[in-house]
Amino acid sequence: MTANGNPDFQPGENLRDGNGRFIRDPETAAKDARAAELRARGWSYRRIATELGYDAHTSAMDAVQRAIRDACAGPAKAVVDLEVQRLEAMYDKVLDILERDRPVVSHGKIIYDEDGNPLVDDELKLKAIDRALRTRESFRKLLGLDAPSRVSVEAEQLGREISRLLDTALQPDEDASGDPDA
Repeated sequence: MTANGNPDFQPGENLRDGNGRFIRDPETAAKDARAAELRARGWSYRRIATELGYDAHTSAMDAVQRAIRDACAGPAKAVVDLEVQRLEAMYDKVLDILERDRPVVSHGKIIYDEDGNPLVDDELKLKAIDRALRTRESFRKLLGLDAPSRVSVEAEQLGREISRLLDTALQPDEDASGDPDA
């Protein structure tokens, strides 16, 4: 049997992807699904471990959790795909609006420049750009493309200490009497 192009693969062998993460073979995935099925029937994790040959009840728990993740992955991907399609449709509409030139209208009348050409309403274009940016932001959030920003507590404390030292250094010098103008 081969897995991921590995001709030396043996069923049940722990395969790793290019990032060192564990890859389950179809046999292990089926065993995980069986563990979840037994758990759904009310079996204890210890009984599942004994039945399926796991070395510990925690291995049976892990198998059930993997099966649950697998079961949710398909429907979750379908929801994400649907939301991506909706955002793409919204983005396309915004681009259509952005490409059109709308004249400036005041009191129900089109405003013209000194050459007789209608003035273009830049405000509508700016609003369309804002909507385009918000739509792209929604894409990034949905797909998890924005890395969370993390600042350590030590960095925050260091920043406060630097601010305090700068404030002290920038204050006017005072002589021993406490009078800054002496």
